[in-house]
This record gives sequence, structure tokens and C-alpha cells, in this order.
Amino acid sequence: MTRGLSFLIALFAVAACLRSSITGVGPLLGDLREQLGLSATAAGLLASLPLMLFGACAPLARLARNHGTERLLLAALAMVLAGIVLRSEGHVTALFGGTLVLASGIAVANILLPILVKQHFPSRIATITSAYATVMGLSAALGSGLSAPLAIWLPGGWQVSLLCWAVPVVIALVLWFPHTRHDVHVTSVSETSHARLPWRSPVAWQVTGFMGLQSLVFYVTVAWYPTMLRDVGLTAAASGWLLTLYQAAALGGGLGMPVLIRHSSDQRLLAAATGLCSMLGTLGMLFAPHWGVVWMVLLGLGTGPALILALSFMGLRAADPRAAGALSLMAQSLGYLLAASGPVSFGFVHELTGGWLLPMLLLAGAGGAMVLCGLGAGRPVKV
Repeated sequence: MTRGLSFLIALFAVAACLRSSITGVGPLLGDLREQLGLSATAAGLLASLPLMLFGACAPLARLARNHGTERLLLAALAMVLAGIVLRSEGHVTALFGGTLVLASGIAVANILLPILVKQHFPSRIATITSAYATVMGLSAALGSGLSAPLAIWLPGGWQVSLLCWAVPVVIALVLWFPHTRHDVHVTSVSETSHARLPWRSPVAWQVTGFMGLQSLVFYVTVAWYPTMLRDVGLTAAASGWLLTLYQAAALGGGLGMPVLIRHSSDQRLLAAATGLCSMLGTLGMLFAPHWGVVWMVLLGLGTGPALILALSFMGLRAADPRAAGALSLMAQSLGYLLAASGPVSFGFVHELTGGWLLPMLLLAGAGGAMVLCGLGAGRPVKV
């Protein structure tokens, strides 16, 4: 096996560890609340913690200029493993502490993967990025679909179910470790640490809003829909597999988006369509949950392509690489912090009202706001 192929396999193994430990929590929130006495707000905070860390850690990309990316990624994987183990201990403090540790590791890995792709595959950036994003999406779908069945099948319930996601991390550590011997110290990965963030640019704020809102809808869906579906009569396993269908639809919808983007200089219609799908899917799930399969597919066709669009806007709306880096930093840090408000606010409103009507209407409103931000971010203008 060539070193390039070995590196690529290891990279994909790492990507497979970066979502399942997060999306696997949603189907178990009902059990967690029942056994640990968590309020809906606390459960929402648990789902929001990873997003808070994603936003807070976005500026850490500059660390890769002074430290080897391969070794930093190894340390990030070790943090993910430690966090998964700690989170499975069984007490509330360990649950939140472990989530904090593993989310910090994932946040750093999120930053390092694009840098590594640029270093090792400079002529195939789009192809490799799409491939590892697909692996992340598949692992996220498996996390949603398998967590509840694992809690039923295995002794130990939700604790062992959450602990199972340590297995792919151990495999990734084993595959990644040999590549730390050829560590690369980056001297010019990013020029953005000295680039001024585009605070005064309307399109930059629209890109940031679109990025944050599509992430908000996605993470509220994976965190709270299983609980809501159980309240309308579905089993935990059935609601988990509906969530898997949602993420499969998101993956499928996102696959065609790069082609559509390349053949269109104006993406307003594409962006507005993704927000509209997200809004209609949410309203459909609220008022006709027995058609859940239809609404989850529609939701997936909204948020999946929206993620590809949001990431693409960071380059399409920038005049040069420095501007692209500054826009990316602004959109990811503020966008993820906006998204982090979703699960905890959704849980708080549900707890406050005792039902799902108002939180679901607010979530549909986020889809409507996606339409408005998309109409701005999709314009063929430059930051």
C-alpha cells in the first residue's frame, strides 16, 4: 500500500469519528432525562455544547502554523476518546464533562482536516473534501440509527451505547499514528490571522446567518426529533431510523449541489429552495407527523444541500484567498455559536410551554430566515 493511499484511508477513518458520538445522543435523550433527572433545558444544553465548542475553537486554525498538523490531530483524537469514555461513566457531571472534552477534540479536528487536505492533496481538494464530508455524514446517520437499538441490545443501556462510539476512534488512532512520524510544520497555511474580518459587509453577515441557521436546524433535528417522535407514539428505534433517513436524504441531496453551483454564478434560487424545504419539512412534521417519512426526506433535502452551499459561499463570495479565510473564520465561529443556541432554546421553550407547537414554529421560522439569508448570500457579489 502506498503512503498516499494509507494516509487517505487514515484520514477517512478520522472523519468517521467526528459526528457519530454527537448524533448518537439525540435518540437517547429520553432515557438520559429519565435516568439522570435532566430538564429539557439541560438536555438542550447537552446537545448545544459541541456547537459552542465548534464556534469557540474556530480561531485555533492558526495553531497549525506553529505545530505539526498530524500530531495535533492525534492529540485531538485522544481527546475525543477520553471524552467518550468519561461521558459514559453514568453521572451528570461526567456526562457534561465528557461531552466538553470530546467536543473540544472534534472542534480541533474540524479545523485540521481541511488543512491536511490542502497539504497532501492540493490538486484534488474538492474531491477529497467531498469524500470525507460524505464519510462524516454517513457516520452521523449511523450514530442516529444505531444508538437506541444498541441501548436495547447491549447490557448497560445508554452508557454502553455511548461508549460504543469509542471503537471507531481507537481504530482511527491506530491508523493515524504512523503518519505522525512525517509531521509537517505549517508556515503559511493561513494568512487569515492578520486579515481583517468583514464586519461591515452585508453579504458576509448573510453568509454567516445562512451558515448558522442551517446548522441550527440540523442540530435541533438530530437532538430533539427523536424525543418528539416518541411523544407522538413512535418507538425509540423507529424514531432513530427516521433520523437516519433524514441524514441519508441530506447526503443524497448534497451530492448534486457542487455541480449545480459550478453551473450557476447566482445561487439565490438554490439557497432559497433549501430554506423553504427546511421550513416546510418542519411544519409538515408538526401538523402531520404520520407522514414523517415524507417530512424527514424534505428536511434532509433542505439542510444537506444548504451545508454544501454554506461552505461554498465562503469561497464564492470572497475576492481573494485572504478574504476567503477571513469570511470562513467569521461564518464558522459566529455561525456555530448561533447554531448552539438552537437545541438549548428549543428545549427551554418546550419545557416552558409543555408542548411542541411553539418550539416547532420557531424552528420553521429559522427555515424562513434561511430563505432570507440565502437570497442575500447567493448574490454574485464579493466581500
